[in-house]
Amino acid sequence: MNGSVLVLNATYEPLGIVPVRRAVVLLLKEKAELIEAAEQLLRSEQMNLPRPLVIRLVYYVKVPRRLALPLTRRFILARDHYTCQYCGAQPGANNLTIDHVIPRSRGGDKSWENVVAACRPCNQRKGNRTPKEARMKLARKPFRPRYVALTLVGDAPHHEVWKKYMYD
Repeated sequence: MNGSVLVLNATYEPLGIVPVRRAVVLLLKEKAELIEAAEQLLRSEQMNLPRPLVIRLVYYVKVPRRLALPLTRRFILARDHYTCQYCGAQPGANNLTIDHVIPRSRGGDKSWENVVAACRPCNQRKGNRTPKEARMKLARKPFRPRYVALTLVGDAPHHEVWKKYMYD
């Protein structure tokens, strides 16, 4: 039973990622319900069960809303889905830079609401100007990620089906 399963709260908010074995235990104990499954089956002598990809807890789990998230390159890139916020390119983490929307030299601060992922060409093109001055448009306004974003940022392989639950 290899792989990972996305766990949703009763309100369909993502809580985290668990191994398939843990997800199956939650399903068998009726603490969770199956939301999305792969075509393959998990087989035992007694039963066949679809391999879970996404499960939802039956009962709501309270999650702390305010957690001081460190403003790191890794979290900024993950929040922006490893995508340049100006041109939409996805050149890979090594080819993305962090851009201050309002440059620090112009009074911009180092905060979640003022930094975005940008490819090198876009960052150089924008330079020490605001996006408006550079005639560049942001794909979306930068924001402070929710608590659950921390649990989802990791090295676990992401399934395509998870996107509709993980991202805004």
